[in-house]
Amino acid sequence: MTKKLTFLFILAYLFLLKACGQTSEKAYHAMLKTLYSNSVPVITPQVLKQKLDNGKQELILLDTRTEREYTVSHLPNATYIGYDDFNLNQLHHLPKNTPLIVYCSVGYRSEKVGEKLKKAGYTNVYNLYGGLFEWVNKGYTITNAKGPTTKVHAYSQAWGIWLNKGEKVYE
Repeated sequence: MTKKLTFLFILAYLFLLKACGQTSEKAYHAMLKTLYSNSVPVITPQVLKQKLDNGKQELILLDTRTEREYTVSHLPNATYIGYDDFNLNQLHHLPKNTPLIVYCSVGYRSEKVGEKLKKAGYTNVYNLYGGLFEWVNKGYTITNAKGPTTKVHAYSQAWGIWLNKGEKVYE
């Protein structure tokens, strides 16, 4: 019950910030703390970017958002696996020790998919801390079918307040 009250307090605070036209990184991290159950280890955008740039380790990036969100933009070389329509059979060809990075807009949906992957025996699963929003806010590249883009599906007006960079898309 305490977690729910904290979450409601933070939501009320967020709407106040939105009304004032400002959000803060501190508030974002506080919100994430209430959303995450910490059932899947996280990887920060900075560490993931470094690993991807290094290229020494094969990482599989899995986008757990809706297909529409994925179509607008995603991490380079990410694979759409969805959330509501996620099916473990999509990954049957991957060895159970494959490094898997799951992400969504802020990390909640991806954490839930990560839990399913761990339960299915995948041993090297990480949730991108702060999700695609944090990745974009750090200034890292996103892409779509046409190549690099600045467009980001912001999920909704309420969640879009956390996206400080990029061109917000809500359709």
